[in-house]
Amino acid sequence: MNSKLEFFVVSIMFAISIQIANSARIKDIAVIQGNTNIQAIGYGLVTGLNNTGDNPQTYFTNQSLMNMLKRFGITIPQKNSRVRNVAAVIVTANVPSFLRAASKVDVTVSSIGDASSLQGGVLLLTPLSSSDGTIIGSAQGPLSVGGYDFSAYGSRISKNVATTGRIPNGLILETDINSKFVTDNKIKVVLREPDFTTATRVQSAIAGLPNLANSVVVQDAATIEVTLPNGANQNQINQLISQIEALNIVTDQVAKVVINERTGTVVVGGNVQLLPATIAHSGLEITIQKQVLVPQPAPFTIRPPSPVESAEIIAREEQNAAQPLIVQGATVQDMANALNALKVKPRDLIAIFQALKEVGSLQGELIIQ
Repeated sequence: MNSKLEFFVVSIMFAISIQIANSARIKDIAVIQGNTNIQAIGYGLVTGLNNTGDNPQTYFTNQSLMNMLKRFGITIPQKNSRVRNVAAVIVTANVPSFLRAASKVDVTVSSIGDASSLQGGVLLLTPLSSSDGTIIGSAQGPLSVGGYDFSAYGSRISKNVATTGRIPNGLILETDINSKFVTDNKIKVVLREPDFTTATRVQSAIAGLPNLANSVVVQDAATIEVTLPNGANQNQINQLISQIEALNIVTDQVAKVVINERTGTVVVGGNVQLLPATIAHSGLEITIQKQVLVPQPAPFTIRPPSPVESAEIIAREEQNAAQPLIVQGATVQDMANALNALKVKPRDLIAIFQALKEVGSLQGELIIQ
């Protein structure tokens, strides 16, 4: 009796653990429309490079350098511009919503010329603008480059990419980043991965909150519209959104098998199932050995020996008997055990999954990258 009870309890705990593993907060799988980051971009110069900047033939770098020097009252002829410690760069930033002026944001700096490395460089004051051209702030500071690139006397050693760097807290905002997320007393919850089943579950979870029973509508596979209570002030709206984001739901995953033919990587989703199938897998190994024979000349002849080349070809074929791959409703672990029994390599797995999809045994989407 105790053993049956223990088995029953373990089964319940296993089922609960699976349910918890598939559940997620709404804020982890969706966003409130309007509460999105703002992309910012700018053009600038990086100085202080150790002779690894753009070549003097890079026109836009020299032009930018001369324009900057004119601001300080220095004018130089273009033909005398022989600077290798400067590089032209593009500066980008991902600015979160609702940040206020004087807030600091990380920026990414990447070379657009022929500079070989940005290591040790300093970004000069660079204005950054949003998609509509509005200047939102300026970036400046020393670069942090996660690599190196050194060359001398025809030899070169490098690690990672040295033409891209990052400046922590390099952007200082000059304006508030405001976002409008309430329209006509409604907000919209947008799923990052559109799915009708998940959207319906989100609707049911939000409808369970007070005063929202009949105020939630699924517009499409990605959008759930919520009508706010009449007369709600900004503080109440913020609290309601916080409650919505904290709700836990069980997400529905699409059965997928992703194959990368370039690297031989195969990733199988947890919902993938196979219908009964049989696979015969065999490998053919061919060995070619080159042999050189030197026949001895006949007696009493003056002709030198002439080498003769020949080849010995040996073919070995590994025989594996055909065996049932899987049974009805098998799991990913059953699939892995069956494929391991066949002792197949990643490249062979790709061909096997493609064949399983062709015969209709693979119950899921096959994605080949």
